[in-house]
Amino acid sequence: MKFNWGTGLVIGMCCFIGFIMFFVIKMSTDKKYEHDLVVEDYYGKELHFQQEIDAEKNLSLFSEEITGKKTTKGYELTFPKTRGAINGTVSLYRPSNKKLDFTIPLKLSEGKIVIPKEQLIDGRWDISVEMTYQGKEVLFKKSITY
Repeated sequence: MKFNWGTGLVIGMCCFIGFIMFFVIKMSTDKKYEHDLVVEDYYGKELHFQQEIDAEKNLSLFSEEITGKKTTKGYELTFPKTRGAINGTVSLYRPSNKKLDFTIPLKLSEGKIVIPKEQLIDGRWDISVEMTYQGKEVLFKKSITY
């Protein structure tokens, strides 16, 4: 059998295809490389998107903006002084790992809430505060790097 450039080209192409197929199979079967959707119920969440937009517009009920800063105890969210009670939850979403996501109840102390440092790993976090104020749904979203 003669080994010419055509035979070498076919062997090279077969090796390249085998190399690509190896990585496709490895990435799709190995649990280490998870590739989930951003949220579990993506389409159901999309149906409620207009309600989120309306809730974000209700931030204008506050006289000032909600601010946040990094402190030695964790991440501190400061709410403006209000006449009524604010009830709700604070959800923290980690885009790189859904296992780190958590939700805490919104309990203000002197108009502030501190997200404990122990629960925040360095990196990007998306904070979502869903609350009820003056009988209306209010939504505050912010992306931070801790």
